[in-house]
Amino acid sequence: MTRVDFYQIESDEDPMFFTCRLIDKVYRKGHQIYIHTQNEQDSSTLDDLLWTFRPERFIPHCRYTDKIEAPIKIGCHPEPEEHQDVLVNMASQVPDFFSRFERVAEIVPRSESSRDQARTNFRFYQERGYPLKYHKMAAQ
Repeated sequence: MTRVDFYQIESDEDPMFFTCRLIDKVYRKGHQIYIHTQNEQDSSTLDDLLWTFRPERFIPHCRYTDKIEAPIKIGCHPEPEEHQDVLVNMASQVPDFFSRFERVAEIVPRSESSRDQARTNFRFYQERGYPLKYHKMAAQ
């Protein structure tokens, strides 16, 4: 059964930067990752940020629409075909395809509207019996 972790950002850290840190950590543990964004603009922003946020490290990634293989893919489209390991959800809604992943990471920005949506998503998973963990994340 899919395990769901909520990462509540407890600082003014940009959610995109926090997501990069999380992706780096998960990738270094040997996982494949699909990052589901709200829209094309967020996909593009995250793609650019992953190239620059840690100059001393390389994080192999690409946009989902690219025709190359990479352990990390970024997209906002319907269900990704290749990845089934870790889903990082940056969209406000729970994607329909979440349950095919071993693990889901829900990013919870500091804004109250984001927290309200996270509560809705938490209840969604809880009502369906998914194992849940909640992490309060301080700035690094």
